[in-house]
Amino acid sequence: MSAIATGGCQCGRVRYHVDATSAVAYLCHCRMCQKATGGFAAALVQVPDGALTWETEPDWYASSPIARRPFCSACGSPLGFSYTDGTGQDVTLGSLDDPSQFKPEGHFGTESLHSAWIDLANLPQKRSGESASVAARWQAAGLDVPE
Repeated sequence: MSAIATGGCQCGRVRYHVDATSAVAYLCHCRMCQKATGGFAAALVQVPDGALTWETEPDWYASSPIARRPFCSACGSPLGFSYTDGTGQDVTLGSLDDPSQFKPEGHFGTESLHSAWIDLANLPQKRSGESASVAARWQAAGLDVPE
């Protein structure tokens, strides 16, 4: 794994880099993470305190009395999680430029785990470009379907 990982929001306004040497990737299934990301779980990468540097300061949402979440107010991208005491910094897996270097090491917040969404390996798979309606929309915009 590369020691330095970079990431940011969808529109590029907020950027960060992180020393990922001791990073731990996991899925958080708690209801707050589900609501914050809109998913069945939040795919997060926890990094040691002080390992995360914001190149552009994100906006912050106080999601509970004990935590806050960085995000981009321009595009809405959720960027992570942090306790209000300044410890426990996480970034969202999807906000990393190269998330493929991280593998989940566990589940957290399993009181809200939706077990039907855990083993997805045998579901049919379809690439975005294989959808005629999606491909046509990108073509009409004069672009190729993004990877």
